[in-house]
Amino acid sequence: MASLGQITLPRAPSLQKGLLRRPIRTPIRFNGRIASVLTNAGSVKASVSQKVIEEEAKVLVGTYARAPVVLSSGKGCKLMDAEGKEYLDCASGIAVNALGHGDPDWLQAVTDQASVLSHVSNVYYTIPQIELAKRLVASSFADRVFFCNSGTEANEAAIKFSRKFQRFTHPEDKEVATSFIAFTNSFHGRTLGALALTSKEQYRTPFEPIMPGVTFLEYGNTQAATDLIRSGKIAAVFVEPIQGEGGVYSATKEFLQSLRSACDAAGSLLVFDEVQCGLGRTGNLWAYEAFGVTPDIMTVAKPLAGGLPIGAVLVTEKVAETIKYGDHGSTFAGNPLVCSAAIAVFDKVSKSSFLASVSSKGLYFKDLLVKKLGGNLYVKEVRGEGLIIGVELDVPAGPLVDACRDSGLLILTAGKGNVVRIVPPLIISEEEIERAVEIIFHDLTALD
Repeated sequence: MASLGQITLPRAPSLQKGLLRRPIRTPIRFNGRIASVLTNAGSVKASVSQKVIEEEAKVLVGTYARAPVVLSSGKGCKLMDAEGKEYLDCASGIAVNALGHGDPDWLQAVTDQASVLSHVSNVYYTIPQIELAKRLVASSFADRVFFCNSGTEANEAAIKFSRKFQRFTHPEDKEVATSFIAFTNSFHGRTLGALALTSKEQYRTPFEPIMPGVTFLEYGNTQAATDLIRSGKIAAVFVEPIQGEGGVYSATKEFLQSLRSACDAAGSLLVFDEVQCGLGRTGNLWAYEAFGVTPDIMTVAKPLAGGLPIGAVLVTEKVAETIKYGDHGSTFAGNPLVCSAAIAVFDKVSKSSFLASVSSKGLYFKDLLVKKLGGNLYVKEVRGEGLIIGVELDVPAGPLVDACRDSGLLILTAGKGNVVRIVPPLIISEEEIERAVEIIFHDLTALD
């Protein structure tokens, strides 16, 4: 038996081919009481998951509208709940688990590092942090890296760096550029600065007043962005090359090129948020590579450490030289444990053969979705790059997501709730892609 606090769960059965297997009656111990549970299918007499959900409601702040699933183990692209039901994971922890669950090289890196040194703070030098930074610099436009612990922290740092850059480069000016441009459907995080750059009003309104000085423009509106940048009041422009939370919308090459040109002319910085679309998700190592446009600052996070918390801000030398001792910092950031995990992820994902497989599997996934769903009256569009895919509906996507979950497939919503977001582990197989599409197709009846 594998124990979790006061809750004792059965050890997960081996993950076998296929998503549904014959039900097995399994004894479950919860707070010392035995309950007989029918796993994988059928009625559940006394569910461990139900008990966990009830306990969660008593002790955690209610910030999440969680799906009613208690996940207990995983391997590859498969997850298992507390009752032993198996799921095909096409959410990957919201685009985090790039190598899936239990990757042996990732696990080896984490256990080896944990056995010798996990954390000492940034008062001291550590080797894994430097090794990871060297890889990020060598593979990108950047000259230097700042480590943090999440995507929202990375964007907070980018906000600070942008304002410091303007003050440093205009030391004689009484007023320097301090404002920002962000775009419709944007999502940059939930801390106050990053939240101010996030377009959804329902995220911002309960916490106002938040950071002032942000103007939201239509994503892709070149003229409006160029005109405002020319005002000389913009410290930086924040843009996602591909919007994930916003609905899986991709920028055009012309749009990003126009932002680059306008920022260069006005002395504003261009910040690419690749927290969700970066590190192999699109089939390129970095999403910006497909557009032929490089930023001054890029924020990355989600997949970098394969499930452990990490964020990074990649910057050019002209930005880095304006940041001095004490301007920013973090206690936990870049510790040996997470950096060793990130090196294991990076060394796999950055291989050209791996990236090529992401591109080919992404095309296969989209082609199957178009073939199977294209004739459905609710489906408006299938879009995306690599393995970040959106299926836009003309009705709310929630019922379809719920039905797929009941059928053993985990997917997400995006946009205004009418987009199905598919962001599987980058190691997903063609057989698993076919299974995912079959489930989505079968469960389209949930939209009727």
